Amino acid sequence: MVDDDLWALIEPLLPPWPEKAPGPRPVPDRMRLQGILYVLHNDVAWQLLPLELGFGSGQTCWQRLGRWQKAGVFDRLHRVLLAEIDAAGELDWSRACVDGSHVRAKKRGADTGPSPVDRLKTGSKHHLICDGRGTPLTVITAAANVNDVTQTLALIDGIPPVAGRPGRPRRRPQSLLGDKGYDSHPNRRELRKRRILPVISRRGAQNIEGLGKLRYVVEQTFALLHQFKRLAVRWERRTELHDTFVSLACSLICWRRLKKARS
Repeated sequence: MVDDDLWALIEPLLPPWPEKAPGPRPVPDRMRLQGILYVLHNDVAWQLLPLELGFGSGQTCWQRLGRWQKAGVFDRLHRVLLAEIDAAGELDWSRACVDGSHVRAKKRGADTGPSPVDRLKTGSKHHLICDGRGTPLTVITAAANVNDVTQTLALIDGIPPVAGRPGRPRRRPQSLLGDKGYDSHPNRRELRKRRILPVISRRGAQNIEGLGKLRYVVEQTFALLHQFKRLAVRWERRTELHDTFVSLACSLICWRRLKKARS
């Protein structure tokens, strides 16, 4: 269920419904959102969404999700929540952590490929960057056979401007922590140009001592992300719809952290 405080943040972001739209009066947006959340949490097919719960049909919930995706609703919600968390002093900009996690893509589609860790079955990979406390900042969906190192700068540049404190919105951590999969001399140079210290283990050398104790938060964040069953296996052929679910899941993780900070 969508609690009142979260709905108060979401409702202003939703595009208005056309006043002269044909057909019967639509199911309220809040109920549609609860139907979308039901699919996200339980990974049921849209056509199996229980009508008795009052969410409307799965087809209309899917259409509403597409409409909200085009309006960027959940990306904007994620930025709003990041700003609230930063204003509460709960974002750790001293470091950011990156990693990737494979998911199987049952229906193929864009940004899928043979997974090197799943017997070459078709899959995708979630590339994630989080702050030092595990708050998700950006997630990129790519084909399963895309190397981690190619997504480093896209993740860094994809961090949205967070305007939670006085002054210019912030979007750069002080350092970036990664395993050997992110070892790249060109990327190190580009990170330093952005005034970010690369703390990345080098291939052929021992891991940086103590790095694992600092990077565990990104694995923890992946565990939270994939608790949403719709993200543990990819069903959407269109990447933008899958990414909408990812943005919604990141927003819910941020909302839990914000409530914990306020309590």
